[in-house]
Amino acid sequence: MDELNAAGDLVRIGRGRPPRPTPRPDRKFYASGRAFGRFGVRSFPPQVMPEPHSHGHIEFNWLTAGTMDYVIDGRPITIGADRLVAFWAGIPHQTLALSAATAGSRQVNIYLPVDAFLDMPQLGLLTETLMGGGVVQLPAGAIGIDTLDRWHGDYRSGNSLRTDIVRVEIGAMFRRAALTGWDLLLPAWVEHSSARTRTASPVRYVVRMMRHIVENLSEPLTAQSIADVVGLHPNYATNLFAKVMHIPIQKFVVRMRLIRARSLLFEGNLSISNIAFQSGFSSLTQFYEHFRNAYGITPSEMRQDVIDR
Repeated sequence: MDELNAAGDLVRIGRGRPPRPTPRPDRKFYASGRAFGRFGVRSFPPQVMPEPHSHGHIEFNWLTAGTMDYVIDGRPITIGADRLVAFWAGIPHQTLALSAATAGSRQVNIYLPVDAFLDMPQLGLLTETLMGGGVVQLPAGAIGIDTLDRWHGDYRSGNSLRTDIVRVEIGAMFRRAALTGWDLLLPAWVEHSSARTRTASPVRYVVRMMRHIVENLSEPLTAQSIADVVGLHPNYATNLFAKVMHIPIQKFVVRMRLIRARSLLFEGNLSISNIAFQSGFSSLTQFYEHFRNAYGITPSEMRQDVIDR
């Protein structure tokens, strides 16, 4: 049986466990802190959760049969079979009950790190819906159990390139859903208005700050400029962000810039200095320092490693 540990990592417990996937260069980066977990795919018998939990992913659930009753941030929802359901797992959630038809069935879960999700382009309202606390269900035919099982096999293979392909395919699936639509199981409760009022929920402020950061990564981002977006004092805004996301706001900015830089490394032939600039780093020295600390290798070494494979 698999479960998430306190750091957001996927771990397997029990006898007869298969080999763990080969560690990636970015293992330390994704494993540090509760705010962000590493990418993972699980296949397991559905189970009731003893208590709510939260972790740093966009989570996907698929049931092969039956239904399960969830509560997400206090709101009840029933999830059925043969449809892929997605929600932001940073909001506390818990499986409360399973229908009798789930006996002998399987559940497939996908855990996409929220920082990688936020860097996906052209998702528009889908991003706002998920990060606003909404729960969406992809249309029938958008994906099937055969694809999910293939993704699970790719992830368990330990081959980092196969895992990267899975993440690309998940991104393409999201982009198609953003164009063709999805079913809304629970509406987003984070307001999209620009009203600046102290009575708003803390998560409303944080989502707006995250959106501003992602949309302006190449620009200077200070605590003051980010706080100005929501009309709060910088100290209050940064403390609020850390309380909700379990990570300091400047560390979140660095994470998002590194995700962007890593994508640019594989998308074209941009020079390392141009990648650093487009990702928002103020100097090449700063970029190299953060990149090596996060991934354990330099940007050039990561690019060459992919070429050599």
